[in-house]
Amino acid sequence: QVQLVESGGGSVQAGGSLRLSCAASGSTSSSTCMGWFRQGPGKEREGVAAILPYRGRTYFADSVKGRFTISQDIAKNTVYLQMSALKPEDTAMYYCAQKIWCDSTDWVNPDEYNIWGQGTQVTVSS
Repeated sequence: QVQLVESGGGSVQAGGSLRLSCAASGSTSSSTCMGWFRQGPGKEREGVAAILPYRGRTYFADSVKGRFTISQDIAKNTVYLQMSALKPEDTAMYYCAQKIWCDSTDWVNPDEYNIWGQGTQVTVSS
C-alpha cells in the first residue's frame, strides 16, 4: 500500500515562497497521477495542481497559475509544489493525493483520488 507524506509547510508573509514535498512510499507507475489539494477553514477541499510524473503533464487551478509550479523527482518518488507570490487566501491545509491517471478535466476532483497524505499547514499573513 502506497503511503504519502507531505512536508514543507509553514508560516510566511504575503509575497513569500514555500516548497511542499510529497514523498511516496512503494512503487508508482507511468499511469500514476499526483495531485495537490488544499482546504481552508470552512471551505471545501479544492484542487491546486496535478502532475503525471512519467508523462510530464501538469495541471493548475486558475487561482495559482503563474505562481505555483509542480515538479517531480521520479528517482525519489517525490512530487514538489513550489509556491511563490503567496497570498493570505492561500492559507490552508495542503494535501497530496494519488490516483491512476488524470487529465485536464478530472484531475481537480478529490473524490477520484484514493490515497491521501496527512496534510501540511500553510499560513500566509498579510
